[in-house]
Amino acid sequence: MPKKPSKKFLPYQVFVSHATPDKWIASAICEKIKKSGAVFFRDDKDIQGGDSIPQELRIAIRRSKEFIVLWSPETINRTWVHMEIGAAWLLKRRITVILCHTTMDTVPNMIKTEKAHGINDTPNYIKELRQRVLKHQKAPKKTS
Repeated sequence: MPKKPSKKFLPYQVFVSHATPDKWIASAICEKIKKSGAVFFRDDKDIQGGDSIPQELRIAIRRSKEFIVLWSPETINRTWVHMEIGAAWLLKRRITVILCHTTMDTVPNMIKTEKAHGINDTPNYIKELRQRVLKHQKAPKKTS
């Protein structure tokens, strides 16, 4: 009987949720994520013209091992960000809030129990992420 082909080992992906006005901050965080050895999904970078935005977001959240939300005054009332958080929460993804010019009292209740980082504490988040990436890389490869 022939062996089943092994699944391609997927890199450790981080979904980065943010409001459009915070794109430059999200971009800077993504560069740090990339240096940690992880890959990232950011809608303004990874969704192309003509793509179904909701479908691409669902696929990316499913593929991601974890989810960060850049939580700022711009994010508080953004419906898309809230939907992305809900999807990540439902899929039981690790969710990290990066607080930027706001406090935890503005964060949705469903993720208030998650440890958050202030924007100035992002280097510590990246160190923690690097450890998870290394652990993921050492994990046995899955076969189908």
